[in-house]
Amino acid sequence: MNRRYRLAHRKQFQRVRRQGRSWSHPLLVLLAAENDLSYSRFGFLVSKRIGKAVVRNRVKRLMREAMRMRLHEVAAGWDILLIARTPIVEADFWRIGEALDSLLQRAGLKTKPVQTTDVAQ
Repeated sequence: MNRRYRLAHRKQFQRVRRQGRSWSHPLLVLLAAENDLSYSRFGFLVSKRIGKAVVRNRVKRLMREAMRMRLHEVAAGWDILLIARTPIVEADFWRIGEALDSLLQRAGLKTKPVQTTDVAQ
């Protein structure tokens, strides 16, 4: 994911946790707070109770890729924090994607995907 779309500093994470609203799913928790930017930024939290470093890093990679694939569907102007829950360790990429879709929909952050039409010449 491009650096522009990342929450990078502790204060940014804390602001989302303090001011944001949350939605939960058995695999993930989504917190969202408005920002004053023309694009949305994302942060990913995976606690040590999820597993050792290898497991945590794998979970973060899966979460980042699932979000990256949905960037064009997320409303602009939000700071979004995704927190992994313990059952995510057994989940595959597609289940994580479905959980993310569900959370974005419930939070009202999912816009309709842009339709592209191929013009035959």
